[in-house]
Amino acid sequence: MALKATIFKAELQVSDMERGHYQSYHLTLARHPSETTERLMIRLVAFALNADQTLSFTKGLCRDDEPELWLKNMSGETLLWIDLGQLDEKRLRRACGLAQQVIVYLYSRRSAEVWWAQHRNRLQRYSNLKLAMLSVIGDTGLESLVQRTMSLHATIQDNQLWLSDENQTVTLEIENWFS
Repeated sequence: MALKATIFKAELQVSDMERGHYQSYHLTLARHPSETTERLMIRLVAFALNADQTLSFTKGLCRDDEPELWLKNMSGETLLWIDLGQLDEKRLRRACGLAQQVIVYLYSRRSAEVWWAQHRNRLQRYSNLKLAMLSVIGDTGLESLVQRTMSLHATIQDNQLWLSDENQTVTLEIENWFS
């Protein structure tokens, strides 16, 4: 019998000082059995950084032809393709061909640095690709915020994101590697 996804509900209030975007979102996230809690929360962070009423989670890990999140217009064109981690060039080439803008959020610095060194020359030809490294500042990780039902507030300013619940705050630095 196959393992089923674990469902998480999040009420996310976004205060994005960079974009002047202030909105609340009621989100449902499904964590694939092979997905870590950290990766689940990175998906939530990626949503907060690009929050929009039409931004949506996809089947992600379950589908090779879909990103983690995307934003489509009324005619079905992909305006924004958001993925996570160190992807192969073939997937990135395909994404850059399908979407107006592609953002990849990296979150494991050591392995991401090795990956970037290996792929830098080939990826720099994609003008619609952006790479950003997300690094937790301090000892408290994103996993500490996880509950099956979450009420979170994300504040974004000066290349940092503060994600908090009623008890604690986790700070992430957003470092632009390529755009």
